[in-house]
Amino acid sequence: MTFSQRLRSPRRAHRTAATVAASFLSISLATGVLAAPASAVDRSDLPLQTQIIGGMWDGARAMLDVQNPADDQSFYEVPEGADIATLDPGTVLRERTFDYHVATLATPLKVTQVLHVTTNPRGVHEQNVTSVVHPPNGSDGNVFSYQSIYDSSNPADNPSRAIAGNLSLGGLLPAVETSIILPALLNGHPVVVSDTEGKDADFAAGPAYGAATLDSLRAATNAQTSPVTPTDKIGLFGYSGGSIASNWAAIRAEEYAPEIEQRLVGVAQGGMLVDPQKNLSYAGDGILWSGVVGLALASLGDAYDVDFSQYLTPYGMTVAEDVRNLSIVESIARYPGLHWSDIAKPEYPTPQDAPEVKAIIDDINMGNWGSPRVPMFIFQGAAGWIEGTPASPSVGPGDGIMVTKDVRTIVRQYCEAGTPIEYREYPFASHVIAGAPWAIEGYLWLEGRFNGAPATNNCATVPRGNEL
Repeated sequence: MTFSQRLRSPRRAHRTAATVAASFLSISLATGVLAAPASAVDRSDLPLQTQIIGGMWDGARAMLDVQNPADDQSFYEVPEGADIATLDPGTVLRERTFDYHVATLATPLKVTQVLHVTTNPRGVHEQNVTSVVHPPNGSDGNVFSYQSIYDSSNPADNPSRAIAGNLSLGGLLPAVETSIILPALLNGHPVVVSDTEGKDADFAAGPAYGAATLDSLRAATNAQTSPVTPTDKIGLFGYSGGSIASNWAAIRAEEYAPEIEQRLVGVAQGGMLVDPQKNLSYAGDGILWSGVVGLALASLGDAYDVDFSQYLTPYGMTVAEDVRNLSIVESIARYPGLHWSDIAKPEYPTPQDAPEVKAIIDDINMGNWGSPRVPMFIFQGAAGWIEGTPASPSVGPGDGIMVTKDVRTIVRQYCEAGTPIEYREYPFASHVIAGAPWAIEGYLWLEGRFNGAPATNNCATVPRGNEL
């Protein structure tokens, strides 16, 4: 049994959860999606709200999932005779060019997809895919590296699959993101969209996100049919799950891909995950984002190939089976108020008391790594109550899933190391709401960096945060 098959947690009933559950029940009964669930998962001992939402998404995924018959599945596999263990990360294994798709519909935009070598969370070489979207009027020498928000533990939701004309529930997010990358394309920037979670969709494994992002830029440069050249400047752009990839790429660039770091002019990111331990505690107090707690833990166990079953209750194992291969869309509101203590045995009161869990959480804590040298624009909301997560007595406010004071601390840490940072904190914006102003301000800031504007810096105004 993999860790994704193992997590499960007791649920406390409360009035808000019951209201949400009732709403979903009404919708589900009206649309008939509960009549024929697509999943074989037995949810009979899970909370009613979990059963309702799980059944609804089972039906929705079955109706939405579409495989493009023109998408050759052999493209995603290592070519016969290639020994990727001996190949450098970023090495091109194969490439193809076709029309960029949005929700299965072909567009006039051209995209080069590259199968290349990268490094997984355990340091093992494996194949991965990046998509390079060609600007319609030719390249201006500035590359827009867009890190998707697709957060999923299901490989079918990888952006490369959606861009190739397939459709899945979690893959709808990359379709929506077309509106974010379009201004960059119209301004002449090739757009690089990596499968940042790797071929197995290792959700939340931050250091590997960074490797995948950097290797995607190597591959985009090396591919024969790509519009990216070795002299192009590069800007990183990502929000939420995309900020995990963007920031980890900046953190790791100096040691992992120094030739890419030399070309980086800036990182525009928002909604950052810094210290997972605090996020587990904070998001677990909410009614919407707490389901991500189980999803992240399950996926991390798989990513690092660690058996966490010794730490979990039987109920905790059932939760793990339920969240297996979910996208973040399916996890929202699925487990309101889910905490580590709900899924772990009493002798492991916190994740830090479970040695293998602690080791992984410490590895993906940005505060335990060095400071990047690339100028940054960082945007963070602090009104998580809008999305059902109150400020925590122990870690303070957040945007609903990310902890604001953790972001302050990592910004101050980077500032002290000499990284130029423009920091924005919005006390009345939640995670979803903050994404809109971030996309506008972050894009304008990154365009300034492409055009040679000096990096702005307001480090002296950043308030103190939590200890990392």
